[in-house]
Amino acid sequence: MLRMADSEFAATEWWQTGVIYQVYPRSFQDTNGDGIGDLPGITARLDYLVGLGVDAIWISPFYPSPMADFGYDVSDYTGVDPMFGTLEDFDALLKAAHGKGLRVILDFVPNHTSDQHPWFLESKSSRTSEKRGWYLWHEAAQPGDDWEPARQRYPNNWMSQFGGHAWQWDQPTEQFYLHSFLAQQPDLNWRNPEVREAMYEAMRFWLDRGVDGFRMDVLWLLIKDEFFRNNPPDPNDLASTLPVFTADQPETHEIVAEMREVLDGYGATLGSGGRVLIGEIYLPLPKLVRYYGEPDAKTPQLRGANLPFNFHLIQSPWHAEDIANIIRTYESLLPAGAWPNYVLGNHDQSRLATRIGAQQARAAAMLLLTLRGTPTLYYGDELGMQDVPIAADQVKDPAQKGRDPERSPMLWLETANAGFTAPEAAPWLPLQHDWQTENVAAQMQRPQSMLMLYRKLLALRRGNAALHSGAISDVVAEGNILRYVRSDPAGKRFQLLFNLGGDHADTQCAAGTVVLTTLLDGEGARVDGVVTVEGGEGLLVALD
Repeated sequence: MLRMADSEFAATEWWQTGVIYQVYPRSFQDTNGDGIGDLPGITARLDYLVGLGVDAIWISPFYPSPMADFGYDVSDYTGVDPMFGTLEDFDALLKAAHGKGLRVILDFVPNHTSDQHPWFLESKSSRTSEKRGWYLWHEAAQPGDDWEPARQRYPNNWMSQFGGHAWQWDQPTEQFYLHSFLAQQPDLNWRNPEVREAMYEAMRFWLDRGVDGFRMDVLWLLIKDEFFRNNPPDPNDLASTLPVFTADQPETHEIVAEMREVLDGYGATLGSGGRVLIGEIYLPLPKLVRYYGEPDAKTPQLRGANLPFNFHLIQSPWHAEDIANIIRTYESLLPAGAWPNYVLGNHDQSRLATRIGAQQARAAAMLLLTLRGTPTLYYGDELGMQDVPIAADQVKDPAQKGRDPERSPMLWLETANAGFTAPEAAPWLPLQHDWQTENVAAQMQRPQSMLMLYRKLLALRRGNAALHSGAISDVVAEGNILRYVRSDPAGKRFQLLFNLGGDHADTQCAAGTVVLTTLLDGEGARVDGVVTVEGGEGLLVALD
């Protein structure tokens, strides 16, 4: 029997019982005919999101930016890039979303700014600049036996997440600055209290406008070793290093607690419940759960991130035993009072249907929406969208030259450009090849489409406490079969069965009635004893 966290029936906040939907604004809906999605486009599609059955939208960055990393290089934390519209457009979106009962979560980028941000331009103006200490500057290393120019003597062996050294030489001031990503993305110095307060003020700017929370980009990378020590070699790959001194530093948790305090200073925007702090954190589960924080003297509540994103389903092989182990381990490690969450897709990962196949993607939908905790959906996964091949002359992503395929435009209609942009416009990325048959309008007409599966799953989740806030137990893998039970305090129980293999398999199920299958057939059938599950199929059974 799986040991449950003591919070199994403590889901009271909207972000615990609801579902989050990630919108990549460049690719969701274009309204001005430039081939790039915008904020008015999101507003125009809110009714679709309400009908789908989600509770909140998380919008990827739309701040002013040179777009070296498509908005994750911010040049103004309190504005809107003209590409996406205006601040008034955002206010209209927020008001419209709240009017329809949808929460709005913003992507916030605290680790680094653009090299065009006024803070950095001032910081690099001279060694004596008042903002010099807002970024991580360092002298060149001392020369060795062989003379090298200073610009080649990196301060240490820290490497960029995008490859290559994480240090960029600035000739006018004859020092290096740190960039954990692109050279156009200098890292902020979060040990500087002025930096912290400036970032918290930027958060307050949006909270004052009424946003419902933030997803914090690369939260586990904010603090670096104060002594700039070399990272040790990776024993499994001597050409690489382990990020011992550049990631998951103890002081990071102090910052997360401060961010949480900023959000907790604001009340609810809709009805009940507070604002939510979500953290992008790619770490092993024992380290991940530490980002829930610790209770303080004032309250027994955890003081860290409400939802440290759990990406382990994305990273796991699609095997029943691997996934069962993730669920059991995660649940056993959750601190008292912590609420779980799961993610199966985002703007940095290959599309779900591409990773595991179209049939298994249906099982994955049922898995994500019936696990205990808060699920986050990536736009288009509800259509079964796949990675789009990108020719060399179509590449837009300058950072890694590999994330364009999962960022292709949303498919709305059978008309030109799938209704994403004007018929005469050129979408910023090519459309999926089968856009004429796998768009929203077409799938709404097919009772067994992927979209209809998601709509039914989301409705079932919303309407059954056992599925949105109940307990999970009996998490077991039997060959290719993954199984678990969801239940609520009133005694209602659901058996979930998934076949993660390619061939049909038989398994046992207690007496009950089939509520939903991922093939969208067989609903209402009675089961008691042996049940056959097709390859890639999931079953949701209401137990007697």
